[in-house]
Amino acid sequence: MSLPAVPPYPMPRPADLPANRVDWTVDPDRAVLLVHDLQNHFLAPFDPEAEPLTALLTHLNGLRERAARLGVPVVYTAQPGGQTPEQRGLQQDFWGPGIPDDPHAAAVADAVAPGPGDHLLTKWKYSAFARTDLLDLLRSQGRDQLVITGVYAHIGVLMTACDAWTHDIRAFVVADAVADFSEREHRMALEWAAGRCAAVTTAARAL
Repeated sequence: MSLPAVPPYPMPRPADLPANRVDWTVDPDRAVLLVHDLQNHFLAPFDPEAEPLTALLTHLNGLRERAARLGVPVVYTAQPGGQTPEQRGLQQDFWGPGIPDDPHAAAVADAVAPGPGDHLLTKWKYSAFARTDLLDLLRSQGRDQLVITGVYAHIGVLMTACDAWTHDIRAFVVADAVADFSEREHRMALEWAAGRCAAVTTAARAL
């Protein structure tokens, strides 16, 4: 049940994006930027010299820099290493023990590591809302938009976008700042999100 090696594949270009059902626009006074699970353990299956990972990191850093200039809060999620079967719950059945008890594996990748003032949430389930303070953080800051980046598109990214919808938080899935096990699963996640719970955009459009 280890993570599969991810063959390189091209990031979606603007012409590849599915049609959105909504016409939402990112508003820096309403938005929070979410960096979802970009831990060394989850990035290890990717080729570090090829898309999609190279594009993801470049686009995310552009978003982080803009967020810092505009005062947009940046929130990171990271799963703890060395979880017990009780902490893992049903994730144990699907994915095994998860991140090992290794600080490097559990750390956010250096290329996108949190900066001063960024928020880091301990994450336990697919959705970044499950058993975390993400919703309280959004509410306390008067924010109702969530710009989602990270891995994996068809798992945690998609579940987080759907959970945002259940809380009337407008989710924006940044198509070229997320990545997945394959191009097929990446595109499936974007299509489902655009049709059911979120706006799918590019980093350039979000900027």
